[in-house]
Amino acid sequence: MASNTVEETVPSENVLEWVEKDKRRFLHAVYRVGDLDRTIKFYTECFGMKLLRKRDIPEEKYSNAFLGFGPEASHFVVELTYNYGVDKYDIGTGFGHFAIATEDVYKLVEGIRAKGGKITREPGPVKGGTTVIAFVQDPDGYMFELIQRGPTPEPLCQIMLRVGDLERSIKFYEKACGMKLLRTRDNPDYKYTIAMMGYAEENESTVLELTYNYGVTEYTKGNAYAQVAISTEDVYRSAAVVDLVTKELGGKITRQPGPIPGINTKITSFLDPDGWKVVLVDHSDFLKELE
Repeated sequence: MASNTVEETVPSENVLEWVEKDKRRFLHAVYRVGDLDRTIKFYTECFGMKLLRKRDIPEEKYSNAFLGFGPEASHFVVELTYNYGVDKYDIGTGFGHFAIATEDVYKLVEGIRAKGGKITREPGPVKGGTTVIAFVQDPDGYMFELIQRGPTPEPLCQIMLRVGDLERSIKFYEKACGMKLLRTRDNPDYKYTIAMMGYAEENESTVLELTYNYGVTEYTKGNAYAQVAISTEDVYRSAAVVDLVTKELGGKITRQPGPIPGINTKITSFLDPDGWKVVLVDHSDFLKELE
């Protein structure tokens, strides 16, 4: 008989230790776009991403495209969703940006400009620092930070989300997702603090950039950005951890662990204390999907 709850699946004793043993990585970010071909053209021509795969699901009235800088089996990618007949979405105030690392921001920006891309911040050093950055807006209004950095195995390097309580969010992602706090930076001039969270150093892997703006505790989510997916070796154990952490810090499980009908990939999904959605995906099942 199938278990209906996380508690029935895994004993609770020592369950929090699982995240320290589990091997995880960021798989993809899912978000909605109004014209799939337009976005594919922009990302491939302006950012240099590769179209990895595309699928159409007419019975569900949507199409997907997966793009990134390397194979899905080893790289973080974006999963674009086009819902038939919907050409515009509300990004909301909570989603911040994605980031792309490049060895020459100035050159990348000039190429984007030449193709008609919208530059919202010209290349230059960050205030009080030496790192060169720029900001670009894609055709749907999503922001991309371009960061000048040496060669990296993962150019698609950040997802920035705004949160209402930074310490709570840091604890949540450490405990529920097994991420490490890589660094924090406070910017009193601009009244915000950031925390970089991830599974490896910033120049090696994708990281989650959590931003707290002084005094702001709530943001609108809109209907554009959907979720981030992370691999796990055992969705049942991982869901048991999340269940305990949400009781302590907030958030909730939105899908109990188990296989997706028709695909059989095992997943579990949950919301963090700010309502951001995370999906944990069985790593072996995910690799079978790519075969």
